[in-house]
Amino acid sequence: MTEQRPVTIAILAMGGEGGGVLADWIADLAEHAGYDAQATSVPGVAQRTGSTIYYLEIFPRAAGRQPVFSLTPVPGEVDVVIASELMEAGRAVQRGLVTPDRTVLIASTHRVYSIAEKSAMADGRADPAKLLQACSAAARVLIARDFARLAAGTRSVISAALFGALAASRVLPFERDRFEEAIRRAGVGVEASLRAFRSGFDAEPEPPEPAPEPPQVPEAIAHRIESEFPQESWTTLRLAAHRLVDYQDPAYAAEYLNRLAAVRDADDHPFPLLNEAARQLALWMSYEDAIRVADLKIRKARAGRIQKEARAEPGEIVRIHEFLHPRAQEIADILPPALGRRVLASGWVRRLTKRGRIVETTSIHGFLQLYFLARMRPLRRRSLRFAREQEKIGEWLALIVRAAARDRELALEIARCAQLLKGYGAARLLGERNFDAILAESRTLGGAGAAERVRILREAALADDTGETLRNALGPPRPLRSESGK
Repeated sequence: MTEQRPVTIAILAMGGEGGGVLADWIADLAEHAGYDAQATSVPGVAQRTGSTIYYLEIFPRAAGRQPVFSLTPVPGEVDVVIASELMEAGRAVQRGLVTPDRTVLIASTHRVYSIAEKSAMADGRADPAKLLQACSAAARVLIARDFARLAAGTRSVISAALFGALAASRVLPFERDRFEEAIRRAGVGVEASLRAFRSGFDAEPEPPEPAPEPPQVPEAIAHRIESEFPQESWTTLRLAAHRLVDYQDPAYAAEYLNRLAAVRDADDHPFPLLNEAARQLALWMSYEDAIRVADLKIRKARAGRIQKEARAEPGEIVRIHEFLHPRAQEIADILPPALGRRVLASGWVRRLTKRGRIVETTSIHGFLQLYFLARMRPLRRRSLRFAREQEKIGEWLALIVRAAARDRELALEIARCAQLLKGYGAARLLGERNFDAILAESRTLGGAGAAERVRILREAALADDTGETLRNALGPPRPLRSESGK
């Protein structure tokens, strides 16, 4: 007996990507070619719990049989999976929709980070290389390109580029011109969609990205890095120095190198402690304050990126409205210590900052507000927060060096704890409390298992945004001992 079965196609797409339009094009294409077609959709909520799944089955009418179509894809029974984003391709593999004996997987390699990735207390991003490896192992054929970039280059949407890739795969028994006719029959955005279709059809495998050029840093800083520090740390130190010069000035980058000298002397080849401390110290020394936020918001590169994302034509006016809600603490942080403490103690400042405001930074008035705030950068060194952060940095580095003298793994775990210090507002305050609690515990540790204990506490601090897991891991407070030891 010869088996005749429908061709099954699953499309995983997020809102605004044209997944429904792509499904309509495929159904229209099949029906005009003499096939019966059925398209269904299972709504999702984009990256929160998964994309919407559009499912199609097509069957030739000439077969002389009336097909009974399924409403949803069945694991192991899907011929083509089209994923509009790399994580969605991984989810299709996880669901069992992609199988090595049957499935052609067409996936865009760009990333739209999921809520879980964005809300992670540390770097929660999935590794794209591992996702691609899993997709390649699971599929009979994998076609992976950055179709979002191709579509953007034609000022269209990704669904049209994916439609082109489907045509080029030859998995469906239809010629290219029939695919293009389906786009024309839809009658909406025809020319842009055809351009994107052609870019997807002609897309070549992407070459590996070239190694990035080392960042430019002042000559004196570059000389110090190469003459005073081991080669294994040069890349990290160059990136860090570039960041700190941009954040403050060359003198600040020189201070950064001065601080790392003791860590360098406490480490040994291949210098894992130096590299980790260097990375975390650069991030900590470039903490976000109101001055930094204002500086980043008015940069020309940011305006150009927004212009591009808005797909504005040359000569079109794009207006940028920023919602700003500085708290009293953030205002006090950029003031001199005495004045900053007075602001924190005053009730009227808290009432003034209770509600946020919208500032149009593309207007002269709105731009100048942020411009003059960004120009306060030289005053940062005399600010309340600067003094507080520099003191805590000194304590952290001293603890790392002391720990390294007896247990380098413990010192490395203490260095990694600085990743808890990120964000602003309530998230920053929680990170600081967790950081202080773990460092206080680490001062009492010694011997075998000390590094593992700090690692467990750090991971507990990263497990939730309430601090509850860390409190449970720390256990009840220890009773104070009297001077007599009783």
